[in-house]
Amino acid sequence: MGVKGFVEGGIASIIAGCSTHPLDLIKVRMQLQGETPISAPATVHNLRPALAFHTGAANHTISIPAPSVVAPPRVGPVAVGVKIIQQEGVAALFSGVSATVLRQTLYSTTRMGLYDMLKQKWTDPDTNIMPLSKKIVAGLIAGGIGAAVGNPADVAMVRMQADGRLPISQRRNYKSVIDAITQMSKSEGVTSLWRGSSLTVNRAMLVTASQLASYDQFKEIILEKGLMKDGLGTHVTSSFAAGFVAAVASNPVDVIKTRVMNMKVEPGMAPPYNGAIDCAMKTIKAEGPMALYKGFIPTISRQGPFTVVLFVTLEQVRKMLKDF
Repeated sequence: MGVKGFVEGGIASIIAGCSTHPLDLIKVRMQLQGETPISAPATVHNLRPALAFHTGAANHTISIPAPSVVAPPRVGPVAVGVKIIQQEGVAALFSGVSATVLRQTLYSTTRMGLYDMLKQKWTDPDTNIMPLSKKIVAGLIAGGIGAAVGNPADVAMVRMQADGRLPISQRRNYKSVIDAITQMSKSEGVTSLWRGSSLTVNRAMLVTASQLASYDQFKEIILEKGLMKDGLGTHVTSSFAAGFVAAVASNPVDVIKTRVMNMKVEPGMAPPYNGAIDCAMKTIKAEGPMALYKGFIPTISRQGPFTVVLFVTLEQVRKMLKDF
């Protein structure tokens, strides 16, 4: 119990986060599909006919209506990935990877370490079993604290990943996660670093409780039933099942979190969303309830490999550090 659990969890989380970053970026881009773009108020020009005569009658004018904004068609994860490569280059798939490293260092290291501490404290010493209810509670506590610590990096990561979809004139062009955090603090205030923090905390609690608790539970069941031995096969099976559970539980909160964090607040103008509930209501009203599961395919495509890499790496790191 102590520092060792944080180190093991941190190493595994950083490796898993970096290796699945392109899938996470595609997920963010898909979650922002259908969102109403910010545009300047349209100007309606009243033009007089070229050969109009000055008479006592009222001047005749021709009104040209403002062009309507047509939302681009929604596309799948493969098409989104191909489009990113074509328009922005292969390197764009790793936009915001520095923020991912910082996020995993702050958020995942904290949640993995705290969960390990609680797990050791609450596990029955006689049976060496921790009840599922306690696993879930441990996940909720660890995830909530970890998310509060890592929220600034999370906001920076979302913005850096989403920047390429904006028109060139509206892009933020952050050079790194430090630059992103610095610019946000200067232009929007320090509190902007915790924008959407309630959503981040809620999502992290759901993800950690469902991911870590279900992994331990699936692993225990497989070993108890004698389906497989404690090895790579058990770790991969348990972690992929845990990734699916985490994706189903967290996707709606993740969509809202992404939109709230990415919204651009113009000086003197009301923000697009007044909070999580307002964002959820506007999203459902404009795009339907299934919009909350937008990006689910890339979410599970990312959550599955991420969870597999996370726990397989964690098990190997534990073996390497067992004598320390």
